[in-house]
Amino acid sequence: MKGGRWGLAALILGSALGGVVAWGGFNTFMESTNTTAFCPDCHVPKELVPKLMRKMQASLELFHHFRGTIDTPEKFEAKRAELAANVWATMGANDPHECRNCHSWDAMDPHKQTQRAQEKMAEGRKAGQTCIECHKGIAHTLPRRDD
Repeated sequence: MKGGRWGLAALILGSALGGVVAWGGFNTFMESTNTTAFCPDCHVPKELVPKLMRKMQASLELFHHFRGTIDTPEKFEAKRAELAANVWATMGANDPHECRNCHSWDAMDPHKQTQRAQEKMAEGRKAGQTCIECHKGIAHTLPRRDD
């Protein structure tokens, strides 16, 4: 019976060690894909569940890249307006969670803004606007419009 206990102990210890290694590898992967070189921090929520959801959405974008749909600058530019509209819709629906990681209403100091910016921010807040409604193109050049 002693051999059975050692086997069970080894199984438990091995499982625990395997879990730690798996979690460490997963966490390292998640952090490496949060770098600006890989994907700008503005697109990645800080909290675990929203972060995982965003990573799942991003895997679809990678699929299209590797499939050849957007793998060249020309193909990407041709789809850019559609991709931007998708991001804006998502950000508009979640009161730009990614923006709010750094820019909450309460964290903004109106005294450090120009008079016009203070007025526009106050109007936007009162109207319940999201960041993206006023700040499209703040981090990326706006896509060309062909209309």
